[in-house]
Amino acid sequence: MSFFNKMLASVGIGSAKVDTKLESDTVAPGGEIRGVVEIQGGNVEQRIDDIYLSLNTTYVKESDDKKYTVSGLIDRFRLTESFVLMANEKKVIPFSFLLPIDTPISIGKTKVWIATGLDIKNAVDPTDKDYLRVVPNELMDSVLQAMGGLGFRLREAECEQAPHRLRRRLPFIQEFEFIPTSGPYRGRLDELEITFLPISNTDTEIWMQVDRKVRGLGSLFSEALNMDESNIRFTVNRGDIPYMQQKIQSIIQSYA
Repeated sequence: MSFFNKMLASVGIGSAKVDTKLESDTVAPGGEIRGVVEIQGGNVEQRIDDIYLSLNTTYVKESDDKKYTVSGLIDRFRLTESFVLMANEKKVIPFSFLLPIDTPISIGKTKVWIATGLDIKNAVDPTDKDYLRVVPNELMDSVLQAMGGLGFRLREAECEQAPHRLRRRLPFIQEFEFIPTSGPYRGRLDELEITFLPISNTDTEIWMQVDRKVRGLGSLFSEALNMDESNIRFTVNRGDIPYMQQKIQSIIQSYA
Protein backbone atom coordinates (compact mmCIF):
# COMPACT_ATOMS: atom_id res chain seq x y z
CA MET A 1 0.00 0.00 0.00
CA SER A 2 1.39 3.40 -0.93
CA PHE A 3 2.06 6.05 1.72
CA PHE A 4 -0.76 8.13 0.25
CA ASN A 5 -3.26 5.27 0.52
CA LYS A 6 -2.14 4.59 4.09
CA MET A 7 -2.80 8.23 4.89
CA LEU A 8 -6.25 8.01 3.31
CA ALA A 9 -7.06 4.91 5.36
CA SER A 10 -5.93 6.59 8.59
CA VAL A 11 -8.45 9.41 8.14
CA GLY A 12 -11.26 7.05 7.14
CA ILE A 13 -11.38 7.86 3.42
CA GLY A 14 -12.14 4.82 1.28
CA SER A 15 -12.35 2.69 4.42
CA ALA A 16 -14.38 -0.38 5.40
CA LYS A 17 -18.15 -0.41 5.87
CA VAL A 18 -20.07 -2.65 8.25
CA ASP A 19 -23.65 -3.91 8.17
CA THR A 20 -25.28 -6.24 10.70
CA LYS A 21 -28.21 -8.42 9.63
CA LEU A 22 -30.31 -10.10 12.31
CA GLU A 23 -32.32 -13.28 11.74
CA SER A 24 -35.02 -11.68 13.89
CA ASP A 25 -35.16 -8.36 15.71
CA THR A 26 -37.69 -9.69 18.25
CA VAL A 27 -36.34 -11.45 21.34
CA ALA A 28 -37.08 -11.90 25.04
CA PRO A 29 -34.51 -11.47 27.83
CA GLY A 30 -32.52 -14.71 28.01
CA GLY A 31 -33.35 -15.52 24.37
CA GLU A 32 -30.86 -16.03 21.55
CA ILE A 33 -29.88 -13.40 18.98
CA ARG A 34 -28.44 -14.69 15.71
CA GLY A 35 -27.21 -12.93 12.60
CA VAL A 36 -24.23 -12.01 10.46
CA VAL A 37 -21.91 -9.04 10.24
CA GLU A 38 -21.03 -8.10 6.66
CA ILE A 39 -17.84 -6.10 6.19
CA GLN A 40 -17.10 -4.47 2.86
CA GLY A 41 -13.53 -3.38 2.27
CA GLY A 42 -12.88 0.09 0.93
CA ASN A 43 -10.37 1.33 -1.61
CA VAL A 44 -7.40 0.44 0.55
CA GLU A 45 -6.17 -2.47 2.66
CA GLN A 46 -6.89 -2.07 6.38
CA ARG A 47 -6.11 -3.96 9.58
CA ILE A 48 -9.23 -4.67 11.66
CA ASP A 49 -8.13 -4.93 15.29
CA ASP A 50 -11.54 -5.87 16.65
CA ILE A 51 -15.16 -6.46 15.68
CA TYR A 52 -17.63 -5.96 18.50
CA LEU A 53 -21.35 -5.85 19.14
CA SER A 54 -22.55 -3.66 21.98
CA LEU A 55 -26.04 -3.86 23.45
CA ASN A 56 -27.33 -0.47 24.56
CA THR A 57 -30.27 1.48 25.92
CA THR A 58 -30.87 4.90 27.43
CA TYR A 59 -31.85 5.79 30.97
CA VAL A 60 -32.70 8.85 33.02
CA LYS A 61 -30.02 10.07 35.39
CA GLU A 62 -30.39 12.76 38.04
CA SER A 63 -27.69 15.18 39.17
CA ASP A 64 -28.00 18.51 41.01
CA ASP A 65 -31.79 18.18 40.93
CA LYS A 66 -31.75 17.96 37.13
CA LYS A 67 -32.74 14.96 35.04
CA TYR A 68 -31.07 14.05 31.78
CA THR A 69 -30.93 11.05 29.47
CA VAL A 70 -27.71 9.08 28.97
CA SER A 71 -26.75 5.94 27.07
CA GLY A 72 -26.24 2.76 29.06
CA LEU A 73 -24.16 -0.25 28.00
CA ILE A 74 -25.94 -3.54 28.77
CA ASP A 75 -23.25 -5.86 27.38
CA ARG A 76 -20.50 -6.11 24.78
CA PHE A 77 -19.51 -9.08 22.63
CA ARG A 78 -16.24 -9.51 20.73
CA LEU A 79 -16.59 -11.45 17.49
CA THR A 80 -13.13 -11.97 15.96
CA GLU A 81 -9.39 -11.70 16.35
CA SER A 82 -7.38 -9.10 14.46
CA PHE A 83 -7.16 -9.56 10.68
CA VAL A 84 -6.33 -7.68 7.47
CA LEU A 85 -9.21 -6.68 5.20
CA MET A 86 -8.04 -6.35 1.62
CA ALA A 87 -9.26 -3.59 -0.67
CA ASN A 88 -12.83 -4.31 -1.87
CA GLU A 89 -12.85 -7.63 0.03
CA LYS A 90 -16.15 -8.76 1.55
CA LYS A 91 -16.29 -10.82 4.75
CA VAL A 92 -19.37 -12.35 6.36
CA ILE A 93 -19.06 -13.23 10.04
CA PRO A 94 -21.90 -15.20 11.69
CA PHE A 95 -22.66 -14.67 15.37
CA SER A 96 -25.03 -15.71 18.12
CA PHE A 97 -25.37 -14.71 21.75
CA LEU A 98 -27.91 -14.83 24.56
CA LEU A 99 -29.62 -11.59 25.46
CA PRO A 100 -28.79 -10.85 29.13
CA ILE A 101 -31.73 -11.59 31.44
CA ASP A 102 -31.61 -8.03 32.83
CA THR A 103 -32.11 -6.42 29.41
CA PRO A 104 -35.03 -3.94 29.61
CA ILE A 105 -38.03 -4.59 27.40
CA SER A 106 -39.01 -2.30 24.53
CA ILE A 107 -41.98 -0.49 25.98
CA GLY A 108 -42.86 3.12 26.68
CA LYS A 109 -39.78 5.31 26.26
CA THR A 110 -37.35 2.39 26.40
CA LYS A 111 -35.36 1.60 23.23
CA VAL A 112 -32.75 -1.14 22.94
CA TRP A 113 -30.25 -1.45 20.09
CA ILE A 114 -27.17 -3.29 18.92
CA ALA A 115 -24.24 -1.19 17.73
CA THR A 116 -21.69 -2.96 15.54
CA GLY A 117 -18.21 -1.48 15.35
CA LEU A 118 -14.89 -2.15 13.71
CA ASP A 119 -11.83 -1.15 15.69
CA ILE A 120 -9.45 0.17 13.04
CA LYS A 121 -6.15 1.58 14.26
CA ASN A 122 -5.69 5.29 13.49
CA ALA A 123 -8.94 5.40 11.52
CA VAL A 124 -12.55 6.40 11.84
CA ASP A 125 -14.49 3.58 13.52
CA PRO A 126 -17.40 2.68 11.20
CA THR A 127 -20.51 1.62 13.14
CA ASP A 128 -23.94 0.21 12.40
CA LYS A 129 -27.01 0.52 14.65
CA ASP A 130 -29.90 -1.98 14.73
CA TYR A 131 -32.91 -1.64 17.03
CA LEU A 132 -34.31 -4.68 18.82
CA ARG A 133 -37.87 -5.36 19.88
CA VAL A 134 -37.33 -6.84 23.33
CA VAL A 135 -40.53 -8.53 24.53
CA PRO A 136 -41.30 -9.86 28.02
CA ASN A 137 -40.29 -13.43 28.72
CA GLU A 138 -42.92 -15.88 29.96
CA LEU A 139 -42.47 -14.98 33.63
CA MET A 140 -42.50 -11.21 33.11
CA ASP A 141 -45.51 -11.47 30.82
CA SER A 142 -47.38 -13.45 33.48
CA VAL A 143 -46.80 -10.66 36.03
CA LEU A 144 -47.84 -7.91 33.60
CA GLN A 145 -50.97 -9.86 32.59
CA ALA A 146 -51.82 -10.33 36.27
CA MET A 147 -51.63 -6.57 36.83
CA GLY A 148 -54.07 -6.02 33.97
CA GLY A 149 -56.38 -8.69 35.38
CA LEU A 150 -56.46 -6.81 38.70
CA GLY A 151 -57.63 -3.62 36.99
CA PHE A 152 -54.28 -1.82 36.66
CA ARG A 153 -53.28 0.09 33.53
CA LEU A 154 -49.65 0.68 32.63
CA ARG A 155 -49.15 4.45 32.69
CA GLU A 156 -45.42 4.63 32.05
CA ALA A 157 -42.34 2.44 31.69
CA GLU A 158 -38.89 3.96 31.81
CA CYS A 159 -35.31 3.11 32.66
CA GLU A 160 -33.93 5.18 35.52
CA GLN A 161 -30.71 5.34 37.49
CA ALA A 162 -30.88 2.57 40.08
CA PRO A 163 -30.91 3.50 43.77
CA HIS A 164 -28.14 1.75 45.68
CA ARG A 165 -30.54 -0.69 47.36
CA LEU A 166 -31.63 -2.00 43.95
CA ARG A 167 -28.38 -1.72 42.01
CA ARG A 168 -26.97 -4.93 40.60
CA ARG A 169 -24.91 -5.47 37.45
CA LEU A 170 -26.27 -2.41 35.63
CA PRO A 171 -26.44 1.21 36.82
CA PHE A 172 -30.14 1.45 35.92
CA ILE A 173 -33.45 -0.34 36.42
CA GLN A 174 -36.66 -0.36 34.41
CA GLU A 175 -39.71 0.84 36.33
CA PHE A 176 -43.30 0.01 35.38
CA GLU A 177 -45.82 2.49 36.78
CA PHE A 178 -49.44 1.34 37.03
CA ILE A 179 -52.64 3.09 38.04
CA PRO A 180 -55.86 1.29 39.10
CA THR A 181 -58.63 2.05 36.60
CA SER A 182 -61.06 -0.70 37.63
CA GLY A 183 -61.29 -3.64 40.01
CA PRO A 184 -60.75 -3.83 43.78
CA TYR A 185 -58.01 -1.18 44.05
CA ARG A 186 -59.64 1.67 42.18
CA GLY A 187 -60.13 4.43 44.76
CA ARG A 188 -57.86 2.65 47.25
CA LEU A 189 -54.47 3.09 45.59
CA ASP A 190 -52.96 6.07 43.77
CA GLU A 191 -50.39 4.05 41.87
CA LEU A 192 -48.21 0.97 42.00
CA GLU A 193 -44.67 0.57 40.66
CA ILE A 194 -42.94 -2.68 39.73
CA THR A 195 -39.29 -3.37 38.97
CA PHE A 196 -38.05 -6.78 37.80
CA LEU A 197 -34.73 -7.91 39.30
CA PRO A 198 -34.04 -11.18 37.41
CA ILE A 199 -32.24 -14.01 39.16
CA SER A 200 -32.37 -16.55 36.30
CA ASN A 201 -34.56 -17.47 33.33
CA THR A 202 -36.97 -19.18 35.73
CA ASP A 203 -36.88 -16.89 38.79
CA THR A 204 -37.12 -13.15 39.28
CA GLU A 205 -37.22 -10.91 42.30
CA ILE A 206 -39.79 -8.11 42.17
CA TRP A 207 -39.56 -4.79 43.92
CA MET A 208 -43.02 -3.26 44.32
CA GLN A 209 -43.97 0.14 45.67
CA VAL A 210 -47.61 0.55 46.71
CA ASP A 211 -48.87 4.12 47.01
CA ARG A 212 -52.10 4.27 48.99
CA LYS A 213 -54.74 6.89 48.33
CA VAL A 214 -55.03 9.74 50.84
CA ARG A 215 -58.14 9.61 53.04
CA GLY A 216 -58.74 12.13 55.83
CA LEU A 217 -56.42 14.33 57.88
CA GLY A 218 -54.33 11.47 59.26
CA SER A 219 -53.60 10.23 55.78
CA LEU A 220 -52.55 13.72 54.71
CA PHE A 221 -49.87 13.68 57.41
CA SER A 222 -48.87 10.17 56.34
CA GLU A 223 -48.46 11.32 52.77
CA ALA A 224 -46.35 14.29 53.85
CA LEU A 225 -44.04 11.86 55.65
CA ASN A 226 -44.16 9.30 52.79
CA MET A 227 -45.83 6.87 55.18
CA ASP A 228 -48.53 6.17 52.59
CA GLU A 229 -45.98 4.18 50.56
CA SER A 230 -44.95 0.59 51.16
CA ASN A 231 -41.92 -1.05 49.54
CA ILE A 232 -42.18 -4.82 49.08
CA ARG A 233 -39.71 -7.38 47.73
CA PHE A 234 -40.77 -10.88 46.75
CA THR A 235 -39.75 -13.62 44.34
CA VAL A 236 -41.78 -15.34 41.63
CA ASN A 237 -40.88 -18.35 39.50
CA ARG A 238 -42.35 -20.30 36.60
CA GLY A 239 -44.27 -22.52 39.01
CA ASP A 240 -46.27 -19.42 40.03
CA ILE A 241 -47.46 -18.67 36.50
CA PRO A 242 -50.85 -20.52 36.70
CA TYR A 243 -51.63 -18.66 39.96
CA MET A 244 -49.78 -15.39 39.38
CA GLN A 245 -52.81 -13.11 39.65
CA GLN A 246 -53.87 -14.65 42.97
CA LYS A 247 -50.31 -14.42 44.33
CA ILE A 248 -49.89 -10.77 43.43
CA GLN A 249 -53.35 -9.87 44.68
CA SER A 250 -52.64 -11.41 48.08
CA ILE A 251 -49.42 -9.36 48.34
CA ILE A 252 -51.07 -6.09 47.32
CA GLN A 253 -54.02 -6.76 49.61
CA SER A 254 -51.71 -6.80 52.65
CA TYR A 255 -50.57 -3.24 51.93
CA ALA A 256 -53.57 -1.59 50.21
